[in-house]
Amino acid sequence: MHSGQPDLEVADSFLVDDGRVVALAEHRARFLGDSGFAPQAWQAVLAAVPPAGAWFPRVEKRRGLGHPQLALRPAPPRTDTVVLATAARDPRRLPLVKGPDLDALGAVRADARAAGAGEAVLLAPSGRVVEGTSSALVWWRAGALHVVDAALPRLRSVTEGVVLALAAESGVEVVPALATPAELEGAELWALSSLHGIRAATGWIGGPRLAEPDTGRLAAWRSRWSQCGEPVQNGG
Repeated sequence: MHSGQPDLEVADSFLVDDGRVVALAEHRARFLGDSGFAPQAWQAVLAAVPPAGAWFPRVEKRRGLGHPQLALRPAPPRTDTVVLATAARDPRRLPLVKGPDLDALGAVRADARAAGAGEAVLLAPSGRVVEGTSSALVWWRAGALHVVDAALPRLRSVTEGVVLALAAESGVEVVPALATPAELEGAELWALSSLHGIRAATGWIGGPRLAEPDTGRLAAWRSRWSQCGEPVQNGG
């Protein structure tokens, strides 16, 4: 049930806030697609999530078990801003699957926190930005929302999917892009995750100088993201 065990094959985490989850169906689809479990197994473990309070449960597939497990955890403190640092290394072995690399990514993030950051940014061998250790990264330039191009292997982000859907509803231009940290100088950068939703990056230790967040836009999009919640009892 704990991330320190070596046999974690697939995992999915999401914020449950008084019984509601943003994009629960998408979390379900990602976990079932990677784990091969039947939908009934997912619904069975979700039944253990309390209907009240803030929780950050993790559904897990562990080697040798024919059913998923639930690690039920209170939700950590949430914020709407974050400071970034460039990761010293990219420890991912299976970048397309959430689970096997969580411990290694957590160690990289801990190094960033020791340096005063809240999230570490992984770079490709080319030096281009891929993702955070626990978040997808998107940025704004000239009113367009830029996302990391699919040419770089990274986790399918449920929260990024929600943000892209909101962009489509609003008629916002979405631009797939490749960028080094230096090329993000002056951009407004967001870190997206299921725990925090949308966070504005307010600094990058040893990295580019980022634009000041548009607080009105940030608040509006965070509100729209939270309104996408659905009851966890539905099971996705």
